[in-house]
Amino acid sequence: EKMGFGGSKLKFLAMGQGQGKLALQSLETAAQRGQWLMLQNCHLLVRWLKDLEKAIEKITHPHPEFRLWLTTQATPDFPIGILQRSLKVVSEPPNGLKLNLRSTISRISVEAFQECPHPSFPPLVFTLAFFHAVVQERRKYGKIGWNVIYDFNENDFRVCVSIMKTYLSKAQGGSESDKIPWNSLKYLIGEVMYGGRAIDDFDRRVLITYMNEYMGDFIFDKFQTFHFHKNEEVDYHIPEEPTRQAYLDYVETLPLANMPDVFGLHPNAEIGYFTETVRDIWSQLVELTPQVGAAESGISREDYIAEVAEGIQKRLPEPFDLE
Repeated sequence: EKMGFGGSKLKFLAMGQGQGKLALQSLETAAQRGQWLMLQNCHLLVRWLKDLEKAIEKITHPHPEFRLWLTTQATPDFPIGILQRSLKVVSEPPNGLKLNLRSTISRISVEAFQECPHPSFPPLVFTLAFFHAVVQERRKYGKIGWNVIYDFNENDFRVCVSIMKTYLSKAQGGSESDKIPWNSLKYLIGEVMYGGRAIDDFDRRVLITYMNEYMGDFIFDKFQTFHFHKNEEVDYHIPEEPTRQAYLDYVETLPLANMPDVFGLHPNAEIGYFTETVRDIWSQLVELTPQVGAAESGISREDYIAEVAEGIQKRLPEPFDLE
């Protein structure tokens, strides 16, 4: 909207079965009228992307203001021709407990914190955000974190927030307004939503243990303050002020790096993580270094490939005159 492409100038189309023909029509219209066209979830129609590549090649004189946006998950079958002529923007998941917490809480609106009248709702949302960050961060420790790598995502968190809002709203309107249905919440969150993804018994037991450690009346005990984790350097706890801004301000005070003991793991758990990270960095650096061929002439690999390509091109026959 800042660039004047809001409203009718920006077109969206979610890709799926039977949307290929409509997408090509929208592409032709947008290229002529100077619109911005966004095709979402292109990984669902990977085979159709070859038709899109051909359609893009046929656009010779597009409108100067025309832009085509494609959103997709990582897939090895995405056409190289489209990637080579595109500007690629990659969204990677946050790395670290602090960045994960910041990303999760920042996606919650101020109104969402006020939708539930129960006073325990904001602290429980922060508790759930911390739990969500922990289960995601455990993945980087490999088999020490989870026996099976699970794709816990934002949808799991949002559904659990909706579940808490429903149960707390009912508790607020009941005869025992201060009583929170902990057993129901722990079962639905730990065993149904997050536990529903866990196919390993030990991983499921870890999730249930987190629920027992993070959810209960003890987190509101004023005489014995609850801590997710506390040592001489950092104190992970629930901020006293139950507002979105207070939670974000507290998250900014946390360190960027955290030890494995925050997740209940032994400090040596990060040895394997650091080893694997360094191995990946070095393998990528080796791939980026110029490769020198071992030809007898001493020419580089790129020059040798160019000579081979030129020789093949010279052996090709002349183009056939169709007219």
